Parts: sequence; structure tokens; C-alpha cells
Amino acid sequence: QVQLVESGGGLVQAGGSLRLSCAASGSVWSINAMGWYRQVPGRQRELVASINTDGFTNYADSVKGRFTISRDNAKNTVYLQMNSLKSEATAVYYCNANAFVLPDYRGVDYWGQGTQVTVSS
Repeated sequence: QVQLVESGGGLVQAGGSLRLSCAASGSVWSINAMGWYRQVPGRQRELVASINTDGFTNYADSVKGRFTISRDNAKNTVYLQMNSLKSEATAVYYCNANAFVLPDYRGVDYWGQGTQVTVSS
């Protein structure tokens, strides 16, 4: 089992910045990759950014060049630095960890409780 606790959401003006943090605990050794998703009411949850154990990153086209995902392995924490925020970034942001479970190494997704990000125009 992996537990995820997010922090750092809030209200910011358009053009501003926020940094989200996600601390993992439990079976952190089993984590393959971590990422951030976001969801607005009535729409599917969408990937914002992800990072794997090798440090390879992946971003949604809409955030490339403005958002940066990083990880501190010593703290088992992943960060999402969001710059030049736009109103369309308003959503609940969820931390995700994809981990394997024994004995068959199948992949399992764990989710945080979500943190609200509101960008005012």
C-alpha cells in the first residue's frame, strides 16, 4: 500500500505561480512512476505531468514550458511547479503513484485526496 498526501493548492491570480507537493509513504519501494492529474466537474481526469524512477518526464501539451515536475527521492516527494497560470488550470489536482504489487508485479494506481487550484482571471 502507498499513501499519498498532497499540499500546496490555493487561489492565485492569472500569470502567477503555485507549487504542489505530494509526499508518499508506505511501500514506496514499489513505485514505478508518480504524476499529477487534474479534474474539473463534468470532465474526465486528465494527466498533467508524470515522472518515472529514471527521471523521465512527460507533460500534457497544454502545460509544456510552464509546469515542471520533479522528485526528491530522499523525501519520497514529488513536486509540480506551475508558472504562468491560466484560468483554465482551475481544477482539483490529484497526485498519482503507479506501483507494482507482489507476487505478480501487476500495476496498481494510488491516489491522493486532491487539492484545489483556482486561478482567477
